[in-house]
Amino acid sequence: MQATQFFDNALLKKYNTSGPRYTSYPTALEFHDQFKHDHLVQAIEASPNRELSLYVHIPFCHSLCYYCGCNKVITRHRDKADTYLEFLAEEIASRAPLFKDYTVKQLHWGGGTPSFLRHEQITKLVELLKAKFTFAKQVEMSIEIDPREIEMDLAEHLYDLGFNRLSIGVQDIDEKVQQTINRVQSTEFIENFIAHAKDVGFKSINIDLIYGLPHQTIDTFTRTLNKAHEMDVDRISLFSYAHIPARFAAQRKLRDEWLPSVDEKFALMKLAIETLCNFGYDFIGMDHFAKPEDELSIAQKDGSLHRNFQGYTTKGGCDLLGLGVSSISAIGNSFSQNTKELQDYYKAIDTQAHAQIKGVSLSTNDIVRGEVIRELMCNLYLDKNKINAKFNIDFDEYFADDLPLLDTFINDGLVSNTSEAIKVEQKARLLIRNICMSFDAYMKQHVNKQRFSRVI
Repeated sequence: MQATQFFDNALLKKYNTSGPRYTSYPTALEFHDQFKHDHLVQAIEASPNRELSLYVHIPFCHSLCYYCGCNKVITRHRDKADTYLEFLAEEIASRAPLFKDYTVKQLHWGGGTPSFLRHEQITKLVELLKAKFTFAKQVEMSIEIDPREIEMDLAEHLYDLGFNRLSIGVQDIDEKVQQTINRVQSTEFIENFIAHAKDVGFKSINIDLIYGLPHQTIDTFTRTLNKAHEMDVDRISLFSYAHIPARFAAQRKLRDEWLPSVDEKFALMKLAIETLCNFGYDFIGMDHFAKPEDELSIAQKDGSLHRNFQGYTTKGGCDLLGLGVSSISAIGNSFSQNTKELQDYYKAIDTQAHAQIKGVSLSTNDIVRGEVIRELMCNLYLDKNKINAKFNIDFDEYFADDLPLLDTFINDGLVSNTSEAIKVEQKARLLIRNICMSFDAYMKQHVNKQRFSRVI
């Protein structure tokens, strides 16, 4: 893949505004507390899907990474996880009966740091989930790992329990960067752990990298990218650091003058994309890279790639049930979210056996627009006839007020719009969020409010 085609400095600067990442449509900003538990039950009953993806949120971390904007609880006391697992078990017990005719095809543990849990706690939670839900014989099981607080034998333990995918937070291997963001870790251990996990039997390993961190330079990040290549992982997630100290208190420890300038950050992103493509990875969507033989790459090529709250996935036919504090569900024509604060989560489970606090029921218009945005986000191509047949509409007539918003992209040679299809050119891949915003009926409410990260 020739990465040079993605970069036109003038165009990227022109369109570098704030916008949603579209892990859902409508986005979480449209969730409201008028969406009650009964609405979720109705969505489950009405859903045409009977395959399920489970997401379990483990909020605990041993220490605070100053860049982090995730929902987490910082503690060195592992016994706090015992309390959390007790309440999580109650939530699972109340939720599972609602999905008795579903088959679990995918399980993902995120956080926080799921590897915060001790071996016996991990075993207990896996056994509970398998006892309460019906799992498929072939199930994708993945877990996020912080390499700083684990031993080598974690790989065997997870594999024996059925996990077959690992995602490891690397972010950057430079010591000065690590010290500044309060995430000092051994690159040698990470490299050895990945090699060991492959020997154990793991067939898919992802690492996370971040560009735009304090003190990152072209030279230091080049070393990080080269090391990622040496680790020979199957997927790489490349995230842009969003510096929002007014929202995330820990980021106030990172001085503005330590951060790369706008031009320097752009150069880091360009370096990463070009380097990873030169290493032979396919560029998936906005921030994911995968080997050509990986199922994400295959799904993008055949047009079956999907996107949800966990990012890009091949399990587009599954409903998604989120369990644990702050988790989000996508069931049928609805989205819903649990309360974000741990003590509120405990209180909610105590009083009502679930922690749902808000959500949204999708209108027909939401469903149509969500399909359009998802197709563009995943495949950079939209077949209008396919949309017409699926929703019994005339695309150009239905979106008559929205299509003129594509004109600026068309004039810049980024998009083509015919009676048959909308095609996003390769050089517009980094601007796909901007293009999708043309079909977002809610965007007018959020203009100039800076409620989203910048697209570049």
